[in-house]
Amino acid sequence: KLQCILCLSSALPAVEAQLDPKPWPRINQTHLTPSALKNRKEGLKVQGSSFTLEGFPFLIVAGTIHYSRQYWRDRLLKLKACGFNTLTTHVPWNLHEPNKGQFHFTVDLDLRTFLAIASDVGLWVILCPGPYIGSDLDLGGLPSWLLRDPKMKLRTTYKGFTRAVNLYFDQLAHQVVSLQYVWGGPIIAVQVENEYGSYNLNTNYMPYVKKALVTRGIKVLLMTADDGQQLTKGHLKNVLATVHMKNINKGTYKDLSAMQGLSPILMMVYTASSFDKWGMIRQAADPHMLKKDVQEMFKLRFSLNFYMFHGGTNFGFMGGAVFLNTYLPGVTSYDYGALLTEDGAYTPEYLTFQEYFSSVLELPTSVQPEDAPKTAYKSLTLSHFLSLWDILPYMDKPVKSAKPMSMEMLPVNQGSGQSFGYILYETTITKGGVLTSRGHVRDRGQVFLNERPVGVLDRSTEELTLVKHGYQDYHTLRILVENQGRLADGQDMDGERKGLIGDIYLNNSPLRKFTVYSLEMKPRFLRRNIPDIWKPVTDQVQGPAFFLGYLRVRDPPRDTFIKMAGWTKGVIFINGHNLGRYWNLGPQETLYLPAPWLHSGINEIIVFEEVAPGLEIQFTKQPQLGRA
Repeated sequence: KLQCILCLSSALPAVEAQLDPKPWPRINQTHLTPSALKNRKEGLKVQGSSFTLEGFPFLIVAGTIHYSRQYWRDRLLKLKACGFNTLTTHVPWNLHEPNKGQFHFTVDLDLRTFLAIASDVGLWVILCPGPYIGSDLDLGGLPSWLLRDPKMKLRTTYKGFTRAVNLYFDQLAHQVVSLQYVWGGPIIAVQVENEYGSYNLNTNYMPYVKKALVTRGIKVLLMTADDGQQLTKGHLKNVLATVHMKNINKGTYKDLSAMQGLSPILMMVYTASSFDKWGMIRQAADPHMLKKDVQEMFKLRFSLNFYMFHGGTNFGFMGGAVFLNTYLPGVTSYDYGALLTEDGAYTPEYLTFQEYFSSVLELPTSVQPEDAPKTAYKSLTLSHFLSLWDILPYMDKPVKSAKPMSMEMLPVNQGSGQSFGYILYETTITKGGVLTSRGHVRDRGQVFLNERPVGVLDRSTEELTLVKHGYQDYHTLRILVENQGRLADGQDMDGERKGLIGDIYLNNSPLRKFTVYSLEMKPRFLRRNIPDIWKPVTDQVQGPAFFLGYLRVRDPPRDTFIKMAGWTKGVIFINGHNLGRYWNLGPQETLYLPAPWLHSGINEIIVFEEVAPGLEIQFTKQPQLGRA
């Protein structure tokens, strides 16, 4: 459970002299909205212990929403209706530049439209452009092709990194500069990087990022954000330091006061919970403690940002991992114990905070959307299958390599390597014995001998025994490796290459002469020209295999959840969209399927099951994310 580590009322002797802890009267900020401020002269400023906007005292009440999700206007209207006045959003570099030099700012990644909608519903914006954003994403939102450089030093002034950042920021600036406050846009502040104090590998890096933003036209208030323990290490001169709730103590406020004197305090990440990891119990927050902490912050005139207001889903392979004494990959859901559920429904906590905010803030009237209707479609049997071995002849030409090579080093995607999904290594052996990985499998490798499963090599199992069957001289050894998510933070990110990152040994001798297949599972992978070789499913079918079925949907399509009871581990695709991973390891039991990914009529469902399939897939109206 969430522990009360703020201890605000007893941890503030350093700021009591500058903060009057008496409760404020009900705060009227109805005149400080995007629609009300037509003639803008002075944006967000620091005036003593307060923020001001156009010279008026302004309390930032923000919530984080990531735009690489669904239902933008609905989620933003719900943020506004709860009593928040500001949206915080992070810009994922790896989604905007998935291949080196190829930028995407359209459809689900249309940042300008997302920010325009935020302004339209009456929200200000704090933009977090990175380049590193964390957010529990794969490599913290950095593109994996950076790791093709064997000397890469992420989040430093290493030339290979800054050269890539400069090209990316050139593109990003075209999207956001004109949306700043001074030009009538909603952006009132920009965060420089994210929690750099915990990384802190290069003293010149943060000044470089600041300069990279300013020289490209960023003029609004700049801020840094760090947890209490690392606050001074991530600070920049003449940039407002804000704090995350982690590791806050009396010294935190002394450090703030010493660094920037009299200043407002922004709790940039007040977190409800955390993201769930496969094989662990579900994270949960204490709503009573949450409200107590927020009340204490308002009493002390703190601004705050609620992370996450809406978490949603890490569709596809977006999610990252953490290292907490062991490697822990995140589940597909990014529910995060947020004020809105994964599918955007109101929680009891949302209503509690809405009531509280309305008692302390005088808010403009806003539209409060109803929750989108859900449905439970009839259970569906997947009638046909295609084994992974059957599809290999129809794949793109594999790579021949004397030694294993990581995903990132594959000569695919116009020289950008492979980012996500699976990779298959194939070689021949002439004898059995002990197969040893020596920690070179990242992250989970299923081992097959002549298509017969032998076992799994991963971070906890580094040795398997191979027993030859039959009298043939040569046997095909295959290792199907899954990238379960790169670390989202930590100083080991430079080494987060996936697949086989080094030699695999048989009886202490390194194996050689590999055929390597890229199985990135992009929509194009599923839509390749395959002859009609799908086979009817029987009770004897095992993975790894693709299973095909069709879902008939009446108009209009509605949100639903897929429950993979009886299945083991794999990925689900709906009309080419990757919903994400399922795994009977838990805690997550359902996958969110948003209505926009369905259409009336026949919808194609393909399941890639790694081990053993179930009989059918089921649908439900409610998420089932496991017990806390």
